[in-house]
Amino acid sequence: MIPVSQSDPEKRELSISDLQSHIREMYFEKDAARGVDGTFMWLMEEMGELASALRGNDKENLAEEFADVIAWLATIANVANVDLNAALVAKYGSGCPGCSRLVCECPDSEKP
Repeated sequence: MIPVSQSDPEKRELSISDLQSHIREMYFEKDAARGVDGTFMWLMEEMGELASALRGNDKENLAEEFADVIAWLATIANVANVDLNAALVAKYGSGCPGCSRLVCECPDSEKP
């Protein structure tokens, strides 16, 4: 993975682990001081902004709101000391957590 600071902005990629580390490096002191509860409230605010963007037709704003939600999710994971990559691999790395298949065959009435 190419470090964010050393790549062309149009060709950059961030893995989940890279993103979480990048967010930690930029904001952890402020985030830790705010705590889980305060950080969760910021995440919820961003979810509301994403909901509004989904109702509109501004694709650039929509993309920014998705990015904000993911960044705040990484932030709260940092504050809660959760490795997002490990959590994702553990839960979804072998397929659907409900039916264990790569393409979910769970009934529509069940989650996921």
